[in-house]
Amino acid sequence: MNAAFRRRFLAALVLGGVVLTPALGAPPPVAQSSDNSRYASIVVDAASGEVLFSRFADARRYPASITKVMTLYLVFEALESGKVKLTDNLTVSPRAASQPPSKLGLAAGQSISLEDAMKATAVRSANDMAVVLAEHIGGSEAQFTARMTAKARELGMDHTRFTTANGLPDTRQATTARDLSILSRAVMRDYPQYYRYLGLHDWFYNGRDYRNTNGLLATGRGYDGIKTGFTNASGYNLAASSVRDGKRIITIVMGGRSTKSRNDHVAELMDTGFEVQRRRGQGERIQVAQTFFEQRGYGVSVDPNPPVEYASASDEDGEGMGSTAVAYVAGPPPASLPTEITPPPSARTTAATPRATAPIQRAEAPRTPENLTASLNGGSSSTARRTSSASTPSRAPAREASSPPAGRWTVQVGAFRDEAVARNWLNEVSRRFRTQFTEAQRDVQNADGWYRSRFTGMTQASAEAACEALGERRVTCMVIRPS
Repeated sequence: MNAAFRRRFLAALVLGGVVLTPALGAPPPVAQSSDNSRYASIVVDAASGEVLFSRFADARRYPASITKVMTLYLVFEALESGKVKLTDNLTVSPRAASQPPSKLGLAAGQSISLEDAMKATAVRSANDMAVVLAEHIGGSEAQFTARMTAKARELGMDHTRFTTANGLPDTRQATTARDLSILSRAVMRDYPQYYRYLGLHDWFYNGRDYRNTNGLLATGRGYDGIKTGFTNASGYNLAASSVRDGKRIITIVMGGRSTKSRNDHVAELMDTGFEVQRRRGQGERIQVAQTFFEQRGYGVSVDPNPPVEYASASDEDGEGMGSTAVAYVAGPPPASLPTEITPPPSARTTAATPRATAPIQRAEAPRTPENLTASLNGGSSSTARRTSSASTPSRAPAREASSPPAGRWTVQVGAFRDEAVARNWLNEVSRRFRTQFTEAQRDVQNADGWYRSRFTGMTQASAEAACEALGERRVTCMVIRPS
């Protein structure tokens, strides 16, 4: 079975709400798009260590330049023990000078003070200066990274291994969001006198002003660290810390799609964490903060190992949706499925076996949530209206057609356990692909608890063309023949 066929097969299972039964004792199947397979996050109370929210926090990820937090941790340790001083002059080796950007760019043989090398590493995220520090303290980068890994074990970072001091790509170097939260707590707990270097807004050196790569520091929301990171393999990472009303929260996000979407997502998680703290301070009992986050659209299930499928929701029209994903939650196959399913033209295979048509329930008119990013992250929007089970299902279409339907073909773009998410995703796809669905009607059809996001009233030609366009943008879709 080739890779292309496997992808089409998995897409068909996802859109139909079908789940594969794993072998006895094996973990449930988890399939992700190439974008979202990098995502992980965790929100932690810095004082108590309580995990307020986590998602894929123990999945192995590439740390990228957040690696430099451990590099600086060992520098701080050497400073406190007296092995090195801030005024030490460090000579740039040929190996350090050869590191790719980001870098300070000093030539081999030039020197820099240890303090300036620290600032370059923290503010500029200078790869060359991280190696300069590693060689000065460890003798060589290899010896220093062995110390980094040993220190990680000592701190309780059980799933982390370091092979570079700067975080440049190396498949052997991996960590988890949870481990990075442990490191973040440790660096501010163990070396509060030096932690300030990780929160410098800028640094002036040799006639040039360098701005910190962490854009949240200048937002005035109490952010005072910690470190950004990016490689093609890791996506956009950020370890952030913020203090408000005397409380500190640490948030780690890995695998963002852009600097802006990552920062926006971190800010949303951070704000939600502080809302938990504020409500608790007012006497409200919030025993499980994870549930509080999920009620606001973060996370899919409290089940630690839910079978989940992910599809790319990257915003390619420049408006930016945030570092979120659209979640297709797999579960027991519904009793009723679409009558017949035809793959898009670029993925033609044998049509699915005809089955009884599921009853149709139209969605309410789409209502823009306060937090579209949160709702598209796979959970319920706190602002979404739900139809009471005792009331009559709404028959108002999400979009009134200006003329009778042109045809009876349907395009399905998702199947969800949450009606609000299904409506929001349908609205988002319609926004991004206006020309493909100009004459189509938007329906959320409910079959045994699965809410299917569909465009109806299309001709065969328009449905297939629309699915082709979505496929080119890596948005999963399926053409459904009329019953």
